[in-house]
Amino acid sequence: MKIGILSDSHGRHLAVRHALAALESLGAEAFVHCGDVGGMAVFDELAGRAVHFVWGNTDVPDAVLEGYVEDLGLTLPNVPLSLTLGGKRIAVCHGHERCFERVILAAEHDYLFCGHTHERCDRRENGMRIINPGALHRARIKTVATLDLSTDELTFYAVDDSRVAPLSSRI
Repeated sequence: MKIGILSDSHGRHLAVRHALAALESLGAEAFVHCGDVGGMAVFDELAGRAVHFVWGNTDVPDAVLEGYVEDLGLTLPNVPLSLTLGGKRIAVCHGHERCFERVILAAEHDYLFCGHTHERCDRRENGMRIINPGALHRARIKTVATLDLSTDELTFYAVDDSRVAPLSSRI
């Protein structure tokens, strides 16, 4: 199973639209947004897909927004979000929460997806692979990622208004 990972869209719904279309064309079957979603327009782009997300430090999930998200058929998250996809255990945090370090120390997941820093990252710690796809806003190079859960192959992609291009695996 291949999943698309994105983060820190900060309401940039057109960037999210372009990124999702590209990730789908690359074979992504499910998507994880690691927070700082940025509002209703981004959720409109996420709707109708197999999407999991967490709130970020700039998201303000009031009752109206939460109702809107649920009306779109999306599930409101717990933090940390814990998923099993393709037989792999995945935790998702934005990266600013207190539980972020606890998830790393507990080492109960195969992967931890996060955002917050606006910088792509791929590292292993305490037996877990920690992946930050980068950001679709306030980043020199806007990036997303795909992860093939059957092969553990991670690929980062640069995203601009007209294309998505793979980046070197070196960070």
